[in-house]
Parts: sequence; C-alpha cells; structure tokens
Amino acid sequence: MKESGFKDVTRVSAARERLLDAVTPVTETVSLRLPEADGRILAEDVRAARDVPHYPRAAMDGYAVRAEDTFGASGRSPAVLRERERDEPGGSEAAVPVHTGSELPDGADAVVMIEETDRFAGEVEVFDAVAEGENVAPPGEDVDADQLLYEAGHRLRPSDLGLLKSTGVARIDCYERPTVGVIPTGEELVQSTPAPGETIETNGLTVSALVERWGGRAEYRDVVTDDAAALRAAVQRDLTKDIVVTTGGSSVGERDLIPEVVDDLGELLVHGVALKPGHPCALGVVEETPVLMLPGYPVACMVNAVQFLRPALKAAGRMPNEPLPTTEARLTRKIASSPGERTFARVKLDAEGDETLATPTRASGSGVLSSVALADGWVAVEEDSEGIAEGETVAVQNWEYHA
Repeated sequence: MKESGFKDVTRVSAARERLLDAVTPVTETVSLRLPEADGRILAEDVRAARDVPHYPRAAMDGYAVRAEDTFGASGRSPAVLRERERDEPGGSEAAVPVHTGSELPDGADAVVMIEETDRFAGEVEVFDAVAEGENVAPPGEDVDADQLLYEAGHRLRPSDLGLLKSTGVARIDCYERPTVGVIPTGEELVQSTPAPGETIETNGLTVSALVERWGGRAEYRDVVTDDAAALRAAVQRDLTKDIVVTTGGSSVGERDLIPEVVDDLGELLVHGVALKPGHPCALGVVEETPVLMLPGYPVACMVNAVQFLRPALKAAGRMPNEPLPTTEARLTRKIASSPGERTFARVKLDAEGDETLATPTRASGSGVLSSVALADGWVAVEEDSEGIAEGETVAVQNWEYHA
C-alpha cells in the first residue's frame, strides 16, 4: 500500500458497511400512472380492483352449450343441436359459436371444442360430451377482486404493470427516487475544447448516468475548482439531496482538499480503501447526508462508484441491491493481485467454439478510460488471493448492467 500514499486502508466490505449505516431510506411518495411506474418501488400494498376475468368466458374456440344437452354424445352417436346466434333467445339443445375469450352467452355453461363438432345446414353435431364448466374460465379464475397482488417494497416490472392494468388499477403510490448531487472537482477540468494542461470532465457525466441507470435522480453540477471555500459551499448546497458525490481531489496530495472539507463539515468515515484501482476513495457524512468522494482517475472512479454508490443508492431508494450479472469464462492470461486488496481486472470476452474466453485489457492504469469503456466487464480478485492463473474459470461482472 506504500505507493498508494495511504498508511492505512479499509477493506471494501467494512467501508461499505460504514457508508450504508449513514444512509436514510426515502420516505416521500408519489402517485404514478402505470406507464410511468416501471422499475419503481411500491410504497403500499396493491390489491386487485376487479376479478380477472370479470365475466365467464370461453377458454377454447368452439360452441357454447348446456352441458346436459351433450350427455351421451360420442363419435357414433353425436348430439345434434340447433345452431343459434348470440343475440337470439336462449333455449335447450342449442349451440352458439364462440372464440377463445368470448363472453359465455346466456343459458350456456360449457364449451365444446370445435374439433369435436361438425356443422351442417344450421345444425351442430357434437361428438364428445362436456361437463358443466368445461372449457370455461369463470370470473376471478386468474385474479380475484381485492386479491393482494404486490406488497410495499416490490420493484415493479413490465409484467406487473400489465397485471395491474388488467385488474383495474390505474395509479399506484411509489417511493420517490433518491436524489444525488454529483460534483466534479479539479481546476484542470473543462467541458469542451481543452487547452494544454486541461482535461475534459468525464467522471461527473459518467456517475450521473449511472445514478439514473441505478434508479436515482442526478443533479450534474458545474466543475468546482480546488479551493476549500468553493468545495465547502458546493457540498453544503447539495445537503438537501439524499446522497452527495464528488469526483476528484480525494487522495492525500496538496490539491486533494475534499476529505478535509467533509471532515470539517461533518465526519470522515473512511479515507483510503483496499481496492485496486481506486485506493483514494473517501466516505463521510455531513448533516446526516452521506458524502462519497470518488477518485479523479476515471477507472478508479467507476470501480468505486459500483462498489459504494450503487449499494448506497439502492438502500436510499428502498431498492433491492441485486448482484451484478456474471458470465463464466476461461482466463487467457494471468491476473496478478496483491494480497490484502480487492482487484478489479478489466477483460474482453470472445467466443471460441462453445467456450467463452476472458482476456485482460490492461493490468494497470486507472486513468485509462478506454480500458474500461471498451471492456465487456471485470473480474474481481478477492483480498486473500495473489491473483488468478491463466486457464482458470472466472466470473466476469457486467458492471454496466441496467439495474
């Protein structure tokens, strides 16, 4: 850890636990129409407003009949029924053409499949007897009125929205999305056309997009220069947010001021994590608002955002913190790692026959944005390992998964 500039670093799991202890879940709710509610978190239990189906309906194409009129019917001795239209008066020994989903006509209590019938000169021959209720979906077969569909805390999926609509639910109460103030810092940062010595600001843009992808609402702020008073004002301005995130200035150099600013305003929980790339990450809390201070190097910034901002945002928004999806692959080259730190190695995936191969894109270089932007994922090497040998099967995490 000597080259990282930190005498002591905190393990990832311990740092994350300290941060999550400082997160307060949102309590504000909003009433949403169904098309607006995909991915949102229910703030209350939801019950069906009506039966589904709300009428007895045909479950097959065929003829609606009275079951008793078909008793004894067989291939050799069919029941012969009069074909009638739906709007004709009902009666015994009659058959009404129906399609799957059609409302059952008055007087009918079963449906004969069309394959078991023959139609000729206004009459319908039935070659198989049916019982009362056969091939009929009764009201409430799918969902009963007032049935509990989803409990508070459920994250809505597209299929959920379809079910809710079918049961007559038009609006639902959901928790508001957690808000995040994203503050890029650094006197060298510009938004366009950099002069010599200047750098295009990318971390704030990337982190803001990740916040939106992970279910939050980002406020992407203007760049703040390396000045303690300016940084202090920027943090204080966003204390109305659920989480504050800064990028850059989080290490231990002369221009790395943000950890000291946060410590003066509140409490610095962690400064330096056992993570590669990304030792210079700091976590704090100011007036009960968590503050994440992410490194300025783009790859280190993204690694720390996934490890700390994502779970914090999920906790703030009452969202499930589901594991990132992984792809099993065989490693084509060794990944080296130092014991005591968690290493994230960027890899490219390729197919070779039925096998998937993972090739490291770069062993080091936390400032090389293309090494992660052009990768297919990364492999996590745990703290107690010295690396992973070539040929080993690894789990490649898709860190940009949209959830």
